[in-house]
Amino acid sequence: MTRPLLSRRRPHVHTRPLFLCRACGAKWPCQPARLVLLAMYQDDRQGLRLYLARKLLTALADQPRGDAVTLAVHFLGWLPEEN
Repeated sequence: MTRPLLSRRRPHVHTRPLFLCRACGAKWPCQPARLVLLAMYQDDRQGLRLYLARKLLTALADQPRGDAVTLAVHFLGWLPEEN
C-alpha cells in the first residue's frame, strides 16, 4: 500500500533512450510532468518551448527510427498557445 504513495512523490523525469517516465512508465512528458513543467515555467513559456525542443532533439537522436512528427506532437503539441 505504500508503493503508490512513493510513486506519487517520485519526480516524473524521463529515462533514455525511450523517454519513458521513471515514476509512472508513461511516455514523457507524462501528465504529472506537464503540470510540473507548466508551473516551473509559468512566467517563461518560451523557455519551456525551448527546453522541450531540446528534449525532442535528444529523443530523435536516441530513436532515429522513430516517427519524428509523432514525437514532436507528443513533446510540444500539448503546450497552450501563446497570446
